[in-house]
Amino acid sequence: MTNTIIEQRLAALRDVMRRESIDAFIFPSTDPHNGEYVPEHWEGRKWISGFNGSAGTAVVTMDAAALWTDSRYFLAAAEQLEGTEFKLMKERVEGTPSIIKWLGQKLSFVSSPVVGIDGMVNSEASVAELIAGLRNEGGITVRTNFDPLGQIWTDRPPVPQNKITVHPLEYAGESCASKLERIRAMLKDMNACGMLAAALDDIAWTLNLRGSDVHCNPVFVSYLLITSRHATLFVDGAKLDDGVREYLKGEGVDTANYNKVKDALAAYSEYNILLDPCEINHTLFSAVRCEKVAQPSPIPYMKAVKNSAEIEGFRRAMLRDGVALVKFLRWLKPAVEAGGETEMSVDRKLTSLRAEQKLFKDISFDTIAAYQEHGAIVHYEATPETDVPLRPEGLILIDSGAQYLDGTTDITRTIALGDVTEEQKLVYTLVLKGHIQLEICKFPRGASGTQLDALARKDMWRYGFNYMHGTGHGVGSYLNVHEGPHQIRMEYRPAPLVEGMTVTDEPGIYLAGRFGVRIENTLLTVPYRDTEFGSFLGFESLTLCPIDLAPVKKEMLLPEEKEWLNAYHRTVYDRLSPHLEGEDREWLASACAEI
Repeated sequence: MTNTIIEQRLAALRDVMRRESIDAFIFPSTDPHNGEYVPEHWEGRKWISGFNGSAGTAVVTMDAAALWTDSRYFLAAAEQLEGTEFKLMKERVEGTPSIIKWLGQKLSFVSSPVVGIDGMVNSEASVAELIAGLRNEGGITVRTNFDPLGQIWTDRPPVPQNKITVHPLEYAGESCASKLERIRAMLKDMNACGMLAAALDDIAWTLNLRGSDVHCNPVFVSYLLITSRHATLFVDGAKLDDGVREYLKGEGVDTANYNKVKDALAAYSEYNILLDPCEINHTLFSAVRCEKVAQPSPIPYMKAVKNSAEIEGFRRAMLRDGVALVKFLRWLKPAVEAGGETEMSVDRKLTSLRAEQKLFKDISFDTIAAYQEHGAIVHYEATPETDVPLRPEGLILIDSGAQYLDGTTDITRTIALGDVTEEQKLVYTLVLKGHIQLEICKFPRGASGTQLDALARKDMWRYGFNYMHGTGHGVGSYLNVHEGPHQIRMEYRPAPLVEGMTVTDEPGIYLAGRFGVRIENTLLTVPYRDTEFGSFLGFESLTLCPIDLAPVKKEMLLPEEKEWLNAYHRTVYDRLSPHLEGEDREWLASACAEI
């Protein structure tokens, strides 16, 4: 069945392209701040294609349309693009052309072809790569100063104007003034006089402010210009009350209108300025007239290393989250056996239990409650159309998290709702082994996550299984649930792991049309020991929640894996049981029993 809404939007786009003499237009997933999750105002790729995943790029020519996304969304994208012109392009799959190669083929018969992009929502690095690549595809021109959505998206949501609040120092652990001083010291070491921060979580962290402009992420739309002596927050004034204005003034931060940042960059008077090409959009990067220091921003690395107040906040938040999760898991199986529960209903139940906890602010991302074959869709989100009843058999994968004022949580548990197959037990156990091997690993300080990634995969590789997503990402402190620069994944990520960093441990196996398994804890990187070969680090589990033992093939576990599992469950019980009563505590004791 043809998706008439998407076809109408494509027709309107092509009318504008024809008038502007543009032969193709590219819609990224990002906003002017290069965010992973963006306000609705900048969800242009979703609007033009109908695909709602957090990662993907849509490209439209006068007679073709295609969408590139990664393995997390292959199944979901295929469903959502059905009935549209858009052809799914599976990134990093052999035979899939790059966007540049695809455009080169599609525009090879066009005289003097022009590709359009909006320079405000594409990073300088991505634009430079695109221009160079299309030049090699026959001299295709790139136009960067046009946004067709301004003409065709007639009911486009406005840029959010939600109020900003001060994040208390007891949770932040360091004042804004101190952070600015450290940033300036790092800029001096990088031979830079100042910098522009565009990433919303970097700005929120630096200023100890929080907002609600982005779904599930407590950030606010703004820019922060830091010079050798001053700092200016470019933000819609409607977001600031008198208390926040006074707070910023006391921390040495001026304010200016959000739309004036381009003018301020053009008027910037110091010798040079650091602009991260992967963060700053092409339009703003091009507005600067002085010398540009094109280097990574120092703020993500600073933000990734948690201070003592943030670490203790994580521990408190994880305890409260664990209490809610135990109450949920104790409820789950009897409720499914009684009948009437669905993926969406258990999502609502879990959110309600979290909302009862002290300092709860929101969920940290949309919950994935995926039963049986839906579990194979890595980023599945149940809708009224896809929601299915749960039966007392098989596996449900639940990936969820919460935003608390003192920390952010991210956890996945795959739960047997009843009888499971031998294949499900094998897959579950292999995932569990991978999870544990990463939990117990020790490594030299400064090793990158890429060097650890194989530990989570080595046992499943022996059986011919693999997964295409990363194994771990950083987690913010009452900030974005996805945080860098460090990651644990197969692709090379050089950012070093050091003590104080949070990182998830979430291997998985997904069998399309059958089921999926993922097990995830949030970890803290901690000192292990010093030797003549240097400092070694390890991980501490921050997440406090039992791991389902019902689907485990215990004979496959190594002694060290059983030892870790028993020790982890003892810790979970010791930490959570004082905060539980009656049947909840009894259930926890049973769930944490030694194997």
